[in-house]
Amino acid sequence: MIHAKNIHKFYDKLEVLKGVDLHIKKGEIVSIVGASGAGKTTLLQILGTLDKPDHNADSSLTINGRDILELQNVQNKSSKQERNFKIITWTGSIYIILLAVYLLFFRTKIFDDTLRLVASISLFLPIISMLFYYNRYFKKKSKQDKVLSDFRNLNLGFIFQFHQLLPEFTALENVCIPAHIAGKKPSETEKEAVKLLTYLGLSHRINHKPSELSGGEQQRVAVARALINKPDVIFADEPSGNLDTHSAENLHQLFFQLRDEFGQTFVIVTHNEELANMADRKLVMVDGQISN
Repeated sequence: MIHAKNIHKFYDKLEVLKGVDLHIKKGEIVSIVGASGAGKTTLLQILGTLDKPDHNADSSLTINGRDILELQNVQNKSSKQERNFKIITWTGSIYIILLAVYLLFFRTKIFDDTLRLVASISLFLPIISMLFYYNRYFKKKSKQDKVLSDFRNLNLGFIFQFHQLLPEFTALENVCIPAHIAGKKPSETEKEAVKLLTYLGLSHRINHKPSELSGGEQQRVAVARALINKPDVIFADEPSGNLDTHSAENLHQLFFQLRDEFGQTFVIVTHNEELANMADRKLVMVDGQISN
């Protein structure tokens, strides 16, 4: 399901991940533990395509057979185009300034008509070319950015320590958001969202907003949102870190129920020893590497 090889990550001169190798099977629940600063969240973000590893010749990352580094390479090309975009923007700005000077100059001076025509064309043509490039750039950039975001939205689900629910929307509306982004039919999406919320014991809370829910209920809505597109993998970063003991225990049991019911793979970063020990495998990170 998930294969990672020789994953490195630097922040300036600090090496956070030092050649991590990882293999997670389909339907497996894996916990990742370690001291603060060991690289747990950075690894989770890279596995979840929210961040990119630093380039290394023999690094690889595949999820469900899809080459993630290749998808991210498309975005790297987009970054190069963005640099070109800035260069052309500066060049265009200079031409516009020259054009303004030209127009001001011709208001006070008399030139031969032929010379005036040549000067006009030489100044206006680069501006027309720049506008044409802008049109192509924005269309291509939009398409490139969409490749990775579509993969993430349809194949991966995320649960964070803080629920990240939109306060102005109801529980049902929050759960539906990823499916709406994926372009799924509203009627089918709402039906699936109601089904998930009912399964999670929230049928009586469907039309309540986040501020009207308890912490445990808010996190269960976040779980339903993560499941709405039927992703292959759920990434959870300290999912019970903001909950009381009782709510945390319920959430932990829920992960195993969901795995048995829907067959998803779970990768969970946690400081909670109880949850870590419940997992099929516990990976311990020490100083940017998996030690066991």
